[in-house]
Amino acid sequence: MTRPRKELVSAQDTPYYHVVSRCVRRSFLCGSDPTTGKNYEHRRQWIEDRIRILSSIFTIDICAYAVMSNHHHLVVKLNPSEAESWSATEVVTRWLSLFKGPLLIQRWLSGKALSQAERKAADEIISVYRSRLTSLSWFMKCLNEPIARQANLEDKCTGHFWESRFKSQALLTEEALLSCMAYVDLNPIRVKMANTPEDSEHTSIKERIKPTFDPKSAIHDQKAPLALQHLQSSIKPLLHFEGAAKANDQQGILFSLKDYLTLVDMTGRIIREDKHGAISIHLPPILERLGLDSENWLENATQFEQHYSKKFARKRRVRQAA
Repeated sequence: MTRPRKELVSAQDTPYYHVVSRCVRRSFLCGSDPTTGKNYEHRRQWIEDRIRILSSIFTIDICAYAVMSNHHHLVVKLNPSEAESWSATEVVTRWLSLFKGPLLIQRWLSGKALSQAERKAADEIISVYRSRLTSLSWFMKCLNEPIARQANLEDKCTGHFWESRFKSQALLTEEALLSCMAYVDLNPIRVKMANTPEDSEHTSIKERIKPTFDPKSAIHDQKAPLALQHLQSSIKPLLHFEGAAKANDQQGILFSLKDYLTLVDMTGRIIREDKHGAISIHLPPILERLGLDSENWLENATQFEQHYSKKFARKRRVRQAA
């Protein structure tokens, strides 16, 4: 029997979750369909862009992702306490970038005079918005539903695009988190869609190795019904690797990026009977293939967010994030 999502997702138990959504009947609706001969590869970019944009609106960080031909994987970290520091105006502007909102909230945001009852009603609505912006269910709703509508519009059809509600799995230990991230990043290799992690299209590991995500282009390409109304949030980078345990609160992933890439590379070389693909044993190790030395690794691993922000964010927003 299906259990309520609130019983499956609890940030108090663990902030880390593995999420999967599959196309109806597992059809190749986001790839090249071998039966019909139609190619829907461009939809993978829709999903990847949407994941990164929504992460910047919600209090949800992305640890890993892989957008495949008939499904997508996410490894996320929930951070509900982030919303507590948002002003009411920020909550509303974030929500209205996704939804039109009732007339009362539009009047509130424009600064028009409201009665005491209207102000109380507006406060209650804003409280609901604040809660929803921390919710994994609402994150997935805002990801999957617009993608389905856009695909149906393109195909000139109606009906389900995703086979069911998304599936979520709690990652309760560091081992579970690391192994799940590696599993997600190796998905294209296991089905022979790629030969190496650095060449795996629409995955987080390729984005970490060879960043190509362009926020301005991604936002501009969000056409109706994906369109964002007035997005004002800066685009967050993928959740960073912290390298080791710290005395203060742990914000990132408790491993170094160098060690993670090495582990993924070693794992990808293991040939499994139930999977079609693996990294060739004749290839040199991933760090050697990427031509990375220890000094560059130290700089990248310790200053990941600074480099990312300088490339994609305004200086004012960088100072705010710092």
